[in-house]
Amino acid sequence: MSIKPAFAVTSELHSAGRGVPTLPSILLEPAVRAALLEDLGRAGDLTTDAIVPSDARAQTRLVARQEGVLAGLDLARLAFQLIDPDVQFDAQLHDGARLAPGATIATVHGSARAMLTAERTALNFLCHLSGVATATASIADSIRDTRARVTCTRKTLPGLRALQKYAVRVGGGSNHRFGLDDAVLIKDNHVAIAGSVREAVTRARAGIGHMVKIELEVDTLAQLEDALALGVDVVLLDNMSLEDLRTAVAMTNGRAILEASGRVTPDTAPSVAETGVDLIAIGWITHSARTLDIGLDA
Repeated sequence: MSIKPAFAVTSELHSAGRGVPTLPSILLEPAVRAALLEDLGRAGDLTTDAIVPSDARAQTRLVARQEGVLAGLDLARLAFQLIDPDVQFDAQLHDGARLAPGATIATVHGSARAMLTAERTALNFLCHLSGVATATASIADSIRDTRARVTCTRKTLPGLRALQKYAVRVGGGSNHRFGLDDAVLIKDNHVAIAGSVREAVTRARAGIGHMVKIELEVDTLAQLEDALALGVDVVLLDNMSLEDLRTAVAMTNGRAILEASGRVTPDTAPSVAETGVDLIAIGWITHSARTLDIGLDA
């Protein structure tokens, strides 16, 4: 079974939950196409092609099997329609929807072969990205009554960064930098090689354009004083105690954006947020999020 163009998808993109725009089809298609090619290998779907008649038709449903937040619906749609553009994919919900067990997410009807061949790829994207959105929402919900926002990191799975960061937005979070090229983040190793915080910041400023912001990682209040004196845009407060976070907020007094990090969970996030920091950076919502259980049922 060959992979075909999915031009019909482009006019059917829907608005994501929480006001998050969906990613353009041209960005999604290479990832889905690569996943399908990986699965099809050198001979296609041996099982389905041998058992299912080429003219067999079917209707199935994508069904949630546990509570969570939906993300990745357009990738699932693309998986089916790249195998057969005539497959009809009718979404009942949208990305960002809160799922209850048994909820129908979408109905899929058309070629039975196409559905069976694309099923695993569609579910791999949908379950994983819904897991990321659900993990993000677990933090965002816990700090809803504070000024802080949950943000992701560059700790993403190779090749899936744009998709995972989209899922973070769908789950109610915000994005940190997308890569090494869109902002400066000076960490302890940079400072060690430069010789001092001041030298590291000076070199960074000399090497970037006026549109690029500088973030500096600190793990002591003394380093925070240096950061504020140098006028950096954002300060990453790494593994600080709640008491030190509160002191850092008072010291900064709005002169820089403050971002806290360090093994934050849904249980500890409210206490961190209540210190007054602006952002809470969490890596596990992308690199270790549990997949959400979603199935394709007849």
